[in-house]
Parts: sequence; structure tokens; C-alpha cells
Amino acid sequence: MVVSRCPCWEALDVLEAAPDAPVAFGADLRPAGLLAAYRAGVYPFPASDDYARAINEVVFADQVQEGRIRLVGEESADPYAVSWWSPDPRPVLPVSAPHLSRSFARRLRNRLSWSTSLDRRFEAVVRECRAGRVPLWLTDELIASLVRLHELGHAHSVEVWEDGEDGDLIGGVFGIQVGSVFSMDSMFFHRPGASKVAVADLAARFAQAGGELLDAQRDNPHIRGLGCVLIPREQYVRHLRRTPHDTLPIPTATLPARRLAQPTGSR
Repeated sequence: MVVSRCPCWEALDVLEAAPDAPVAFGADLRPAGLLAAYRAGVYPFPASDDYARAINEVVFADQVQEGRIRLVGEESADPYAVSWWSPDPRPVLPVSAPHLSRSFARRLRNRLSWSTSLDRRFEAVVRECRAGRVPLWLTDELIASLVRLHELGHAHSVEVWEDGEDGDLIGGVFGIQVGSVFSMDSMFFHRPGASKVAVADLAARFAQAGGELLDAQRDNPHIRGLGCVLIPREQYVRHLRRTPHDTLPIPTATLPARRLAQPTGSR
């Protein structure tokens, strides 16, 4: 048996992992371990139930036994409860690059009741992102750790409102900040285009704070439509290693969403 175990994320070389499989298994979703994973360029995908956990074991046990997928954390932990991913290539969005189509920008300029905020309703955004999703990777344990990281200043949300903060929460995005990189975990919308507004707003605020890059984690047509590009995992991880892990102060003011439809220099 060649099973290879790392005591912590700092001991794992993500760049040696396969590009399209979990880079590791491990059950530690505690806040400190979760933050360390993001700093290493890795994000979690918890098994939603015993069946999903069993599928992890059936599909990947041979690679774990051969040492091609590492185990991270304490030996007593159930290794197949959480898979950890770092795809290659990685979809990223430079903060200067969010794209809103001309037709949507025109509609947004007329939506005078829409506004955006930062960190007003973090847990509400996370739970909206979980609602109705299959598989249910946003488990109660993961949400608890995310909320704690939010309290510590590492996790943030953007909210999109209709009729102000006393009105309806119609869209949002949340994720974890690592220096000049913001890794977006999930987004939601209750009005067409509201998740696009949330990402564009996050990019504008993060750029103002000195941030450089939004990480979309998983490639899909929606984030491609916002302007995401694919870069080699090595480039993404090396960027993470270079950036100081200091928390950048992202502006929190409630702002009109229509400003995002204006040319960059006039926002």
C-alpha cells in the first residue's frame, strides 16, 4: 500500500496532481484548514450524503491506494467525506475584465431600483446559493466554517437588492479572499442578470481595494460569458504563492447597480 498522507495543506504540492481529478481527500472543514486550502489553490466539494461519500471511495480508492491522490489531515478522519479540487486549467477573471453585453447594460441603466452592497447578508447569500442545488455540496458543516471565516474577515459576499436593503435580495456571490485573489464559490439570482451584476460589482470593489484576480473555480458557459479566461493551474498557484495573505479592505458602501453599466472611467 502506497497511500500518501500530508499533515496539512502546506505540505501538499498541488502542481503534481492530476488536472481533472481530486487533488486530495480529507474531512477537515474547520475554518483554519479551509483557509489554508484556498491559499494552496484548492477548494472543497463535500459529499452530500453517505451515497455520495461511497461513490468517492468506489471511483477514486485505487488512485488513493497508489498514492496518486493524497490524503490530507488527521489519520482518524474519514478520507472520502470531502474531495478537494484544483482544476487545470483554471478559469479566472481579471478585475478589469467583467463583460456586460450592450443589451444587458442598456437594461441595467434603466433599473433604478437595483443596488449592491458588500457583506450585509453573508449567510443569507450562502444559503440562497445552496437552495435547490444538486448535489448539495454546501453542507451545514461547510456553511458554519464559511460564516466563521466571514466573521474573521476572510470570506465576503456581494448582495444585489431590488428597492434597497429593505427590499428583496435578488442576487449575490460569495467566496474567500486570499491577498489579491478572490475565489468565488457560488452565485445565485432571482432576477435575470442579477448574478452578473454581483460579479461585476465584486470586481469593481475588489479592484478599488487593490485586488487583481477573481477565481471562478469551475469552467462553464456562464462565467465565460462574463469574460473569464483559462490559465494553467501552475500560473494560478504561483500567483497565490506570490501574493501577501493580508486582507484587503474591500469597500462596503451600498451603491446603485446602474453604475456598472457605465464606462469604467465614469463609475
